[in-house]
Amino acid sequence: MSGFVAAITNYLQNLQRVLAELDVGEIDTISGIFKKAYDEERTIFVIGNGGSASTASHLACDLNKGACLHAQKKFHVMPLTDNLPTILAIANDIGYDAIFVEQLKNFARPDDVVVGISGSGNSANVLKAIEYARQQGCTTIGVCGYDGGKLKQLVDCCFHVKVPDMQIVEDVHMILAHILMRVLAVESTTAGC
Repeated sequence: MSGFVAAITNYLQNLQRVLAELDVGEIDTISGIFKKAYDEERTIFVIGNGGSASTASHLACDLNKGACLHAQKKFHVMPLTDNLPTILAIANDIGYDAIFVEQLKNFARPDDVVVGISGSGNSANVLKAIEYARQQGCTTIGVCGYDGGKLKQLVDCCFHVKVPDMQIVEDVHMILAHILMRVLAVESTTAGC
């Protein structure tokens, strides 16, 4: 053994405790919003920085492909984290705080859904995009950790992992993505959800 057993056990125990304390109602609310977006053929935009950007991309993949692989009707999920040339152009010419809001100006329409993922809940570019989305009549969802930050107060609904540990917060955010894929999976190849 390498001598890391105590640290590994501690991490897993903390993760299990946080999972046991999650608000299932928050997940149910988000599932309902996503189902409505699917039914109405709205776009779900997903944004985040760093590990949260990876979660945004993963969620989009899970819903666009995993949740409706054999269905004729598909989800429309766009991670605004994935177009690197656009992100860099906006960051260079306008500022990093604008990388998501400027993309929303191109694509977002009233009744679309914008999901902001931020471990701290205080990522400036996420907050700016959520503010814009609200002004445009989009439904806004926050996915955060720690004390929820400004994001928790700004969105229509929030999935809040109440722990000051970025790695556990990010682990649970990925679990949320997988739960959403599983509960929203389209069963029929022709009838949709």
